[in-house]
Amino acid sequence: MSDADFRPAGQAVEQDWAALAAWLAARGHVLARDPAPRQFAGGLANLNYLITLDGAPAVLRRPPLGELPAGSHDMAREHRILSRLADALDFVPRSLILGEDAAVIGARFQILEYRPGRVIRASLPADLAGDPAIARRLSETLIDTLAAIHAVDPDAVGLGDLGRPQGFLGRAMAGWAKRGLAVAEPGTEALHADLAAWLRRHERPDGPAALLHNDFKLDNVILDPATLRPVAVVDWDQGTRGDALFDLATLLSYWTEADDPPAQHEMAQMPATAPGFLNRAEAVAHYAAATGRDVSDFLFYRVLAMHKLGVIFLQLGARHRSGATADARYAKLGAIGTGILEFAADVAAGRRF
Repeated sequence: MSDADFRPAGQAVEQDWAALAAWLAARGHVLARDPAPRQFAGGLANLNYLITLDGAPAVLRRPPLGELPAGSHDMAREHRILSRLADALDFVPRSLILGEDAAVIGARFQILEYRPGRVIRASLPADLAGDPAIARRLSETLIDTLAAIHAVDPDAVGLGDLGRPQGFLGRAMAGWAKRGLAVAEPGTEALHADLAAWLRRHERPDGPAALLHNDFKLDNVILDPATLRPVAVVDWDQGTRGDALFDLATLLSYWTEADDPPAQHEMAQMPATAPGFLNRAEAVAHYAAATGRDVSDFLFYRVLAMHKLGVIFLQLGARHRSGATADARYAKLGAIGTGILEFAADVAAGRRF
């Protein structure tokens, strides 16, 4: 791990480490202040810190500052998932402690296992770039990892009552349509309305309930530097049970191709344009082969997931406009969100996939 993995000290969001140390001490734990906690770089939402707890590295995780959308950044939900799912999948880090008293550091928080490894974000690092075989292996690993998550029996790990899978797709349609209108950029209301209407016309019945990560993408997978196999899948605060194809569609909403419109490239989430990386159609075919699931109606899921992603970017941009964050990265996110919705409209019309 290098300094590039952490935010510079002057840019880190500080926590009340003394209050956290006292809270942990009352429960028999020791939070080291030397070395000092460090905030991880990357990510636009939850705040993550490398800490030393009881003499070993661990990760403190909490929601972002400011007012949050209802039901988002749920540390209690994530703690429950990670404390159970780690029994079934070796690439799931176990959550160790849940802090439900928001008064300690200003929000609920959790402390989980630290899994060292490599995180790949918008582009392939220099030592991996230019090798189509590596790019293909990374893209196949993503699909195979998601398929492994979907293969878990929720009842077997004590998560059989997680979420509300009945009506999951209908609630997602209605919820993202409502949230989208609340943060729509001026003059784009018709775009939002048209997408919502298309989804209602093409709504699919819920498929069999599976465990969903709900924000699965490459930078939420920590990789073994030697083998590029997953050592940890992180960022489970949206995890639930629902239709597995929505999870696949969420992954593909981040999966950019070379001739995609500018917004898809500007969101810079995965190096999917690297030579050798599967394209979206190939990724869907790989998932179908790995799971045996019917993907003939995948277009509905694809548009729904893009609608969700566009609205999330709009919400992040609204945090900058409202002053909830001064992070300059947020300033352009509203425009990217609208661009994603415009691309979703092209996909719905059959002009793109």
